[in-house]
Formats: sequence, structure tokens, C-alpha cells
Amino acid sequence: MKRLLLLLIPFIGILPALAQMHDPVKFTVSQNKISDTEFEIVFKGQIESGWHVYSTDNAESGPTSATVEFDEITGAEPSGKLMPTGKVIKKYDEMFGMDVSYMEGTASFSQKIRITGENYTIKGYLTYGACNDENCIPPSQVEFEYSGKGITPAKTATSATEKVESTTIPMTKLNEAQKTTDDSLQTASQQTTENVTQETTDYWTPVIDQLSAFGEPVSNATSQSWWMIFLLGFLGGLVALLTPCVWPIIPMTVSFFLKRSGDKRKGVRDASIYGTSIVVIYVLLGLLVTAIFGASALNALSTNAVFNIVFCLMLVVFAASFFGAFEITLPSSWSSAVDNKAESTTGLLSIFLMAFTLVLVSFSCTGPIIGFLLVEVSSTGSILAPTIGMLGFAIALALPFSLFALFPTWLKQMPKSGNWMNCVKVCLGFIELAFALKFLSVADLAYGWHILDRETFLALWIAIFGLLGLYLLGKIRFPHDEDEDGKIGVTRFFLALFSIAFAIYMVPGLWGAPLKAISAFAPPMSTQDFNLYENEVEAQFTDYDAGMEYAKRHGKPVMLDFTGYGCVNCRKMELAVWADQQVADIMNNDYVLITLFVDDKTPLPEHIKVTENGQQRTLRTVGDKWSYLQRTKFGANAQPFYVLLDNEGMPLNKSYSYDEDIEKYVEFLKTGLKNYKSKH
Repeated sequence: MKRLLLLLIPFIGILPALAQMHDPVKFTVSQNKISDTEFEIVFKGQIESGWHVYSTDNAESGPTSATVEFDEITGAEPSGKLMPTGKVIKKYDEMFGMDVSYMEGTASFSQKIRITGENYTIKGYLTYGACNDENCIPPSQVEFEYSGKGITPAKTATSATEKVESTTIPMTKLNEAQKTTDDSLQTASQQTTENVTQETTDYWTPVIDQLSAFGEPVSNATSQSWWMIFLLGFLGGLVALLTPCVWPIIPMTVSFFLKRSGDKRKGVRDASIYGTSIVVIYVLLGLLVTAIFGASALNALSTNAVFNIVFCLMLVVFAASFFGAFEITLPSSWSSAVDNKAESTTGLLSIFLMAFTLVLVSFSCTGPIIGFLLVEVSSTGSILAPTIGMLGFAIALALPFSLFALFPTWLKQMPKSGNWMNCVKVCLGFIELAFALKFLSVADLAYGWHILDRETFLALWIAIFGLLGLYLLGKIRFPHDEDEDGKIGVTRFFLALFSIAFAIYMVPGLWGAPLKAISAFAPPMSTQDFNLYENEVEAQFTDYDAGMEYAKRHGKPVMLDFTGYGCVNCRKMELAVWADQQVADIMNNDYVLITLFVDDKTPLPEHIKVTENGQQRTLRTVGDKWSYLQRTKFGANAQPFYVLLDNEGMPLNKSYSYDEDIEKYVEFLKTGLKNYKSKH
């Protein structure tokens, strides 16, 4: 089971990112001189009881090893690698299925630096991973920055025993117009930005208590998303049933249980246990994925551009497999070993091993579906998402074994195996190819490549679903398709009709039609180059401070839209709610709309140091900056997140998240206007 999980891990993008509020490790950084031309950077961390920090030599497929990265290094160079200087424990870890090395109680690392110039500057960070017996925190960073003089004829370095503590302090110069949320940082901010007025910096003042005074809505979005994840998994399981790896096994397995006992009641019991075992195996897979990655890491992966590219490539490979280019299979020795073990045992264990054999044998068909499912649930933000998705998948996959055991006469009515099952696989290949473009679009938007703008995306989807329709009509053949006499079934005809009609439906989108049916997948309308659609809401600003200054000068309230390029529900809201005439009129005429992308990977002109929850962090991208604003000013971290402000940065109504009820959204906007007018 662990090997199966490890094989799937590289293809999993599992789940806008949550702020990590709890840090079980507190690091300090110091600079220790060794000689006139060499010093070391020492990292010492105090670890909470029950937690451990991983050392520097763990395998790439294992936990996060401690590493040092340099943002800037001049006049010096690293001397060797980062070395652990504390007590390192090496032990086999069942969660990772490998030997790992880690530290408990105290973590200590050292990086030697060789001075090569008369002056040196070093900026960088230590990355480390920490886990306890239940979960792990995402990879965390410890910042450091040092500068000094090297060897000169007039002056030598200081004493070899001198120990210099880091003097790096949190910087709060956010876009030359930002207010820090930590009172202890206000003085530093004022010293470094003397030309910034107090009125401007007030825009960043936290308003969490003021929002609470309006009565923040209690959302059931989490429970709704769980049901959607379960249904998505259940649908995936039903599709997996129709593949050539699973469907032919059903009658053979049920007949085996009914015949081997001679007792129908016992046969029904054994078949039910067999189905339950399938559920247990897949649910354990979901639990293991969650235990290894944790909620924050899963969410971070979902919006990470690099991983979205990996997901795209993964789905393309799966599609090629379903088209017949090759088969993705596990080593036959695995299934043979489990099968032999099942034959040599008796009782419940033998039934469980038979179910495990089914999981291994059917992997070539179910693996791509499972991988696609786990990738999709990454966007939900729920720590239980993988487990719930696997539960739905397993129930759908296991249900027929129990039902046919209860009603054996149904076996005679089962459709016979044939070319129709390969047709199911090929159709899945087209669908996975279409979804691969969705993940590529997330990376394209995050990095601003503009290689997959909305019309390009739609053109490719039109081609994919048009070709799918032609395949269903028998106009295209793949390697595993059997020769037919030119006739197609009624079911295939209607499926082809739907696919071609869907392709035609998307054609007006090339000229700017909203296409609400695919709003969750297509790039935002702002990427459309040629747009004839007039009833559109566009952000007036994508910079918070500039937008607030504009609103102040023109005496208008502000609507902040915290969104993300990879946010599915954001696209739904924009095309299902913002496209409404009444909503569009209010947003365009009465508010200054400021849209802030929290996953924008555009580098900041200068890294910004902030202190949050007592820890120093570095904001490196535009998305980091807006995510920090959302967390510290509003105490929120989910997208979409809409909040109405007056032009002094104070809230006008409770916040609004994902809810496609247009009447509620209009009321949300009108209440904000009413409160603004009463204040001004």
C-alpha cells in the first residue's frame, strides 16, 4: 500500500493557501567568526515537545530536509554544505516508508562562509520541515542578512571568538504606502518612509473587530464542498466500473463468492466484506495522503504554478494512456504476491487480500481517475478532501459486488464486455486532456506568460470536444478500437451530439460571450484580447494603495476583491453574479473596484520584511503582499473574499464569500452604500 501511495505522490496536487498560525519551532540566527577569512551562520531552534525537525540528508521523496538558499551573496561564497551540529536521530518512519534523520528538543545547523572581497553582503534563508506523530507543517523559512568588511591592509577582522547577533529588523515599507499591523514596527516604518502620511498608512490598519461588529456570516461552504467532493469521487468510481480493468471482474468475483461457500447467505456476507475491504483500502489511501502532506501543504500545492504544470503534464500522460499509446501498470510481481498470499490464507484476511489484488490489477484504469480526483479536490481547502473523495470513489466501485451478491439474477442482465469499454477509456482521455489545460492556465496566469489567454483556451477546448464528438461518431480511431461496420449505437449518437453541441456553445466565447457553464475552468475575461461583450465588470485598480488614494480623492466607497488565478469559485462569481446587469451597474458606477490576486508570482521590486504572529517573514511576490494584507487587516485567507470599505479603510458591511445568490449580493452592495452615505 505504501508503495502504491509513493507512486501516486508525484502526481498529486493536493489543495487559496491557509496561513500557518502555529509554529512548533522557534529559530534564532547568529554569525560566528572562525578566522579573518571565514565565519559561520548558526541556526538554533527550540522544538516543542512531540515535534521534530528534519536534518539535511533525507531523500527527495521523503520529508523536507533543512537547506540554505541565498537571495544575494557578494564578496563571499558558501564553504561546504549546511551541516547539522546537534544530535541527529536516524530511524525508520512508517509514514514516509523510509529511513529519516531528524532532531528533537533542539535543532542546530551551521553554514560556513568564506570571505572573498573587501566587503561582503549575504541575504538568504534556511528552509526546514517539522512534523509530529499526527501531521506536518509546510516548509518554513528562517531569514538572515549579514554584511561587513573583509581583509584590508588597514584593518583586520574582529576577534575570532566574537559572536555577532543578526541585526536584521522587520521592514514595513509596503509599496511606500503601507501601515504595519504590529505597533512595535511603526517607528521603523516612519523612519524609512518619512514622506508617507499617516492618512495613507491607515489603509493597512486591521479592521477585524469592526468586521465582527457587522456580524460575519456563518458559511456552510465547507460542508457543501465536502458533499461535492464525495459526489465527484462517487462519479469517478462509477466511471471506473465501466473500464475494461474492472467491469469483467465483477461477475467472476461475485460468482466465486456464491459458489465457494455453497451457502447463499455466507456468499452474500463474503461479497459484502469484499466490497467493504475495497472501501477501506481507498479510504486509507486518502488518510495517508492527508497525514503526509497536511492541510496547509495541500492548499499551497493547489495554487503553486510549478505543481500545476506537473498536474498538466500528468493529465496529458494519462490521456495518452487512455488513447492507447501505452498502459500505466504496477509491477506484476506486486499483484502476484498479494494474490498468492490470498490463496494461502483463509477467513477475512483472504477476502481483504483479494480486494487488494483488485486494486493493484485495475490500477491501469483506476490510477488516472484517482490521480485526476486527487488533483481536483486540491482546490477545496479541506483537510478531509482526499479522504472524502476516496470514500465516494470506493463506495461506487464496491457497490456492485454487494448488490450482485444480493441479487445474483442481475448478473445475467449485465452488458457483455466489448469495444464500448474502450470507448469509455478514450472519452476519459479527451476529458483529462481538456482539464490539463485548466491547470496549465493557472500557471500561465500566475506567472503572466500570456500563452493561454481565454480565446486560446476556448479554441483548444472547442477542438478537443469537437474531436470527441467525431470519435463517438466513428470518424476517428485509436489503436485499441475494434473495427466496426459503420453503425453506431443510439447512446453514442446522443453523446456525440452533446459533445459537438458543447463545442459549438463555446464558439461565441471567442468574441467575449460569458459562457457561464465553463466559468470555473476558463481563464478570466480580463485575458480576452477581442471582446464584444459590454456588460462586464473590470477592476479599476490592481494595487490596494493606489485604489484607496483614488477613492479618497473622488469620494467613493471601495470594494476589495481578494481573488486568485487558480480560484475556481472566483471565476464562477465573476460570470454568474458580476455579469448580472444590476450588480454590474452598482459595481461600475458606485464603487471603486480593487482586485488583488493573492497568487500573483510577479516579483516585488524589493523584498519586504514583516513581522506576523511574532515571526519575521519575507514577502517576495505581489501575491505574498496581498495575501499578507488579507490576513492581517481582515483576518481571512480564503478566496473569493469581498469586503466593502469607506475611503479611509474602514468596513461598511460584513464580508462576502462564495454564494451565487444574486439577490444576496445586491443586498450586500446596497447595504454598503447605505452605510457609506450615513457616514459621509
